[in-house]
Amino acid sequence: MSRRTSFLAISIAALLAACSPPKLLSTLDSVSGGGAGTKEAVSGAPFGSHGQKLDVWVPKNGGTRPKPVVVFFYGGGWVKGTRQGYAFAGRAFASKGFVTVVPDYRKVPDVRFPAFVEDGAQAMKWVEDHIVEYGGDPNRVAIVGHSAGAYSVAMLALDREFLAKAGVAPGFVKAGVGLSGPYDFLPLTDKRAVDALGNWPDPKATQPISYARDDAPPMLLITSTKDEVVKPRNAVALAKRLRELGAPVAFREYTGLTHENVAMALSKPFRGKAPVLADTVAFIDKALAEKRNEAQPAASRPQG
Repeated sequence: MSRRTSFLAISIAALLAACSPPKLLSTLDSVSGGGAGTKEAVSGAPFGSHGQKLDVWVPKNGGTRPKPVVVFFYGGGWVKGTRQGYAFAGRAFASKGFVTVVPDYRKVPDVRFPAFVEDGAQAMKWVEDHIVEYGGDPNRVAIVGHSAGAYSVAMLALDREFLAKAGVAPGFVKAGVGLSGPYDFLPLTDKRAVDALGNWPDPKATQPISYARDDAPPMLLITSTKDEVVKPRNAVALAKRLRELGAPVAFREYTGLTHENVAMALSKPFRGKAPVLADTVAFIDKALAEKRNEAQPAASRPQG
C-alpha cells in the first residue's frame, strides 16, 4: 500500500468514526454535487414549545414565484437522528424546486408517544406561519419521511387531531410520502417500538392504520424487498386499507433495497440505486396539481 493510499484509508476511517452514517452521507452528498443549485436559507430556526429547531433549504435563483413545499421527517427509531445529518434530503428536494424544511423532534428516552408526533405537528404550524418568508407556497405543502419519520408522516396525514391541536388549518397537508415506514406493527416486539410507544394505554391508538380514512390526502407508500428493519407488510397493509376506503394511495416496492438504501437513494452518490427521489417528486407534483385544480372554482378551471 502506498503512503498516499494509506493516508486516504486512515482519513476515511477517521471520518467514519467521527460521523454518524447520515452525517457522513450528507458530507459525501455535498462533495459530490448534491447541493448544486440549492442553498440553506436558515439553520436552526426555533419552533414549537420545547426548544425544537429546523433547517430550510431552497432552490437558488428560482425567481419570485412561490414554490411548492416539502417537509422532511428523518428516521432513527425514535432514539436518534438530527436535522443536520439529513441535509442530503433537504438538498435533494430543493434541487427539484421545493422549499424544503427539515425539523428536529424530541426522542426516547426523554419523551414517549405522542411527543414526537406532536413536535411534527408544531413544525407544520411553523411552516404554515413562516414558509412564505422563504418563498414557499403554503397552499402546496407535502410531507415526506423515512422510517420513524414516515410514521410521523402517516400520523399527521391520517389523524386529524395532531395538526388541529397545533392550530394548523384543516387540509393544510396536501400529500404525504412514507419511505420504509411502520404503520401496522402490533403487537409491539421491537425494543425501540416498545420504548417509544409501549407507554400508551391503547396500543391501537399508536398505529397509523387505525386512522385510515376515505378523505385522507393522497399518499405514496414506498418499501423494499430487503427491508429487515420495517417489514414491507406495513406499507402493504396501509395501502390496502386506504384503497378499500377509496382514499387516493400509491404503492412502490423496490427490489433488492434494504431499509437504509431507500433513504440513501435520495442522496447524489446513491441516487442510482432506485428512483426514490424521482418517484416521490412525480407523485407530489401530481398530487399538488390536482389539489390546486380542486380548489379552483369550476368556471375558472382549464377546459380540456
